[in-house]
Amino acid sequence: MKKRMITFSALAMAGLLLCQTPVWADGVEQPYLSLGADLNREEKQTVLRLLGVEEADLDQYQVVEITNADEHEYLDDYLSASVIGSRALSSVLIEKTEKGSGINVTTKNITYCTEGMYENALTTAGIADADVVVAGPFNITGTAALVGAMTAYEDMTGENITEESKDAATNELVVTSELASVLDDPEKAEQFLALVKEEVIAADISSVDDITQVVEDCEGKLQIELTEEQRQQIAELMEKISSLDLNINELKEQASNIYDKLSEMDLDTKGIWETIKDFFAKILDFFGISQEDAPAETTESAAN
Repeated sequence: MKKRMITFSALAMAGLLLCQTPVWADGVEQPYLSLGADLNREEKQTVLRLLGVEEADLDQYQVVEITNADEHEYLDDYLSASVIGSRALSSVLIEKTEKGSGINVTTKNITYCTEGMYENALTTAGIADADVVVAGPFNITGTAALVGAMTAYEDMTGENITEESKDAATNELVVTSELASVLDDPEKAEQFLALVKEEVIAADISSVDDITQVVEDCEGKLQIELTEEQRQQIAELMEKISSLDLNINELKEQASNIYDKLSEMDLDTKGIWETIKDFFAKILDFFGISQEDAPAETTESAAN
């Protein structure tokens, strides 16, 4: 069942990679629409209806068809060719919104990737303030739709998203989807990845070993237990994310739908490194030593 779900997910890889026309041509603001090249007539009508688009009004959108080859270009590093499949079906509609509105995702006929998973991954890519709708002609998982949204955003704004950011975001969506399947709890999976990402970025941690400790710390906070292989997979992903120079405040603003829920859980928001610094501070207080008077190597070891 899991393999079948991931197979459908690969069909959703909205590449939008071939479009060269700006979305805001001649100063006219237009939404960006990507349609799977392998949609038949009936499937296309279904997708357009789900996206709220009238076929007669397609000239009001920047439209591109995405091929299965586009899907393979970005998914081959994370899914086998047999899993990706041979038909491009998914569609993405993306519209830029006003500053501070955050990323808001809606899904239609997407059964595996949650809206929060997309929002998590899009923030990793550095996308800000956009409404995104992902739709399939029937139930598909939706993993591959991410690339289309990223490329559409580039075309709309003229902002370049680096290949490293695209890779990390795609990697994150696949990892989160797989974790959701293991936990049988998509929301818990998206919250877990968001929490780990927050602590890694906030503490500016970059080594896999240190990130692994953060992963274990977050396991306790959300009361889940991963295998060593899963911890390593997430740590390697977060190592990529840590190199992207993301801003923690912007991250939480753009993915507020997730981080607001985390804040409502009354979790201990202190990361492992904050806990270590508190531990050393208590030792210094016990011996009557102020932190200002502490040897430099002591404070440095607490911070690293």
